Amino acid sequence: MPRTTRKTTRRTQQRNWIRRTETISTFPPKGLFTRDAETIARTMATKRVSPNGVGSALRMIQFLINRSGRSLTPARRRELEKAKRLLQERRLRR
Repeated sequence: MPRTTRKTTRRTQQRNWIRRTETISTFPPKGLFTRDAETIARTMATKRVSPNGVGSALRMIQFLINRSGRSLTPARRRELEKAKRLLQERRLRR
């Protein structure tokens, strides 16, 4: 294999690693992350959506924020951060 092809393949694999990632622990309903923070937090805290607890819900929201990057609008980022705060408060109360 020529050297340039191998570099391109590695770079493509590194850039597209998310395409191979699957999760079996969380199942958020379609369109959930476009709703308000209270709805996101309430839904993500349910055992049906996050069977491993609130921690996995927090990780999923943070993952979404990280993967969205600059394409995430400031208003949507504020709502997701608010949802994270609500989930953190819920976790501390338990």
